[in-house]
Amino acid sequence: MEKAIWVSFDLGLNGDYEGMYGWLDEHKAKECGDNFAFVRYPFSKNPVEAVKRGIKSRVTLDKRSRIYMIYLNDEGKMKGTFIFGARKQPPWTGYGATAEEESIDEP
Repeated sequence: MEKAIWVSFDLGLNGDYEGMYGWLDEHKAKECGDNFAFVRYPFSKNPVEAVKRGIKSRVTLDKRSRIYMIYLNDEGKMKGTFIFGARKQPPWTGYGATAEEESIDEP
């Protein structure tokens, strides 16, 4: 069976981009922006584990490597998960407008 997936990756400054690009090229991935790609990936049981095994066999990862996979589950719902790494504080934290408390200075 084959599943359409999107993969977002952040391998850090010294990450194995050559290995990642090789994996993407082997699977005829379509470029979707910086470090984001669309892939049709074959699997037998669990697509998340299949992609994880496939990437791990081709790409050298370290503790800073982050790879996020987005896919449609069997019920047709969009799902996303980190297959390597985890979520971190976003760089846009603190840029949004927030309501400030009104301050009244009295003499």
